[in-house]
Order: sequence, then structure tokens, then C-alpha cells
Amino acid sequence: MSKNEILELVKTRRQKCTVYTRVMGYHRPVESFNLGKIGEHKQRKQFVEC
Repeated sequence: MSKNEILELVKTRRQKCTVYTRVMGYHRPVESFNLGKIGEHKQRKQFVEC
């Protein structure tokens, strides 16, 4: 089975996940970004403090 076939089978059990990011001191959902900001968000690196 391919990944897409599996996703179709469990489609009824999935729920939407809203991803927020901090922009200029406040949190905004990523889905509300314009095309340029979405591209910038994908290029960001996750910061992990040791």
C-alpha cells in the first residue's frame, strides 16, 4: 500500500492540526501566511537548546 492509499483509509479518523509560530512577538497560525512567508517558514531551522 502506498502512503496516499493509507491516508485515504484513515481519512475519517484524522483531524486538522493548526500549527502556530511566533512572529514579531505574537503567535499566528501558519495557514494564514502569504506564499512568501510560507516559503520562509519552511526554510527555518528548528532550534534545540542543549
